[in-house]
Amino acid sequence: MSASTNSLLLGNQTHLPSLKSQSLLRLTKPLSIRCAASSTTTERVINFAAGPAALPENVLLKAQSDLYNWRGSGMSVMEMSHRGKEFLSIIQKAESDLRLLLHIPPDYSVLFLQGGATTQFAALPLNLCNPEDPVDYVVTGSWGDKAFKEAQKYCNPKVVWSGKAEKYTKVPSFDVLEQTPHAKYLHLCANETIHGVEFKDYPVPKNPNGVLIADMSSNFCSKPVDVSKFGVIYAGAQKNVGPSGVTIVIIRKDLIGNAQDVTPVMLDYKIHDENSSLYNTPPCFGIYMCGLVFDDLLAQGGLKEVERKNQRKAKILYDAIDESRGFFRCPVEKSVRSLMNVPFTLEKAELEGEFIKEAAKEKMVQLKGHRSVGGMRASIYNAMPLAGVEKLVAFMKEFQARHA
Repeated sequence: MSASTNSLLLGNQTHLPSLKSQSLLRLTKPLSIRCAASSTTTERVINFAAGPAALPENVLLKAQSDLYNWRGSGMSVMEMSHRGKEFLSIIQKAESDLRLLLHIPPDYSVLFLQGGATTQFAALPLNLCNPEDPVDYVVTGSWGDKAFKEAQKYCNPKVVWSGKAEKYTKVPSFDVLEQTPHAKYLHLCANETIHGVEFKDYPVPKNPNGVLIADMSSNFCSKPVDVSKFGVIYAGAQKNVGPSGVTIVIIRKDLIGNAQDVTPVMLDYKIHDENSSLYNTPPCFGIYMCGLVFDDLLAQGGLKEVERKNQRKAKILYDAIDESRGFFRCPVEKSVRSLMNVPFTLEKAELEGEFIKEAAKEKMVQLKGHRSVGGMRASIYNAMPLAGVEKLVAFMKEFQARHA
């Protein structure tokens, strides 16, 4: 770059710039950046994704209307200070509505955290036991297995039952669980997203001083739950109650405050409880979205009504599978089939790719099964409308008619 051009760009305009300088000047002129209007369509796909999953359309539209200027505050939720009065009102209402939905007793704390349910695999043993303490795990699928393996780093866990030999298709009878007499807790995954296995009832820890812990990520707020049966319930939000990025922990207060010395500050429940989930900047927009979902679930009539809707949707889909004369198959034992995640295969496995491709053409997406098990999987969480399941069933019957 010439000295004259350099002086011009620095603001020392002692002479007229040359043509070359003018060209450089035009190149360095600040650009006006404007978001071009993209082509949009009012037609949305029917999204059977396991997570992140579909959100209620009315919730999305509400968030859209408030996105630029939340309730006249002059700013978006994404721009707010997490310690300002505006966001405090959002997180406090979200907690209040969740307490109403699940009838959470006052001796339980509700924490809005980050890191996904997977981070809780480490946080739980770090907060609830010492390195030598025994704890028990019931493993009914991939997520229960991952939780057990992570706990091995921080305590003395034991698998008291595993469904791996039977490809995770059932839940054990509770009286066959060989629980450790002095186990600090009994851990289970209430609904295995990958394998489609769901607990319909829950075991009681053998140790009278032990507690039951459940990962409820994929059936959280899909039905009523007696929170008082549990010491801890935890869930990633991205299945049923919000976008990815928020993890909800419901914990009995007397279990807080005994973390191992090596526990990172961000995994210490006491820190988050004392700071009302605001120790550091939380996932503000995600919590806001969860709050909108909680409000929507209350408006529907609460979790009993939500469960009724979910049972109806699941029955329609499972009936279609069972009545297909083996063309479609669900490997899960009928008594523990998930209301949320429905895995199925085709008798003719070579047709599965065609099934998924043709379904996509009909605006039904994310039906491919998890990479570890294959086949298909339809996740029919709270936000999945009945019409979406009915369309899938109609497509399945039409596909069978053409390929049986």
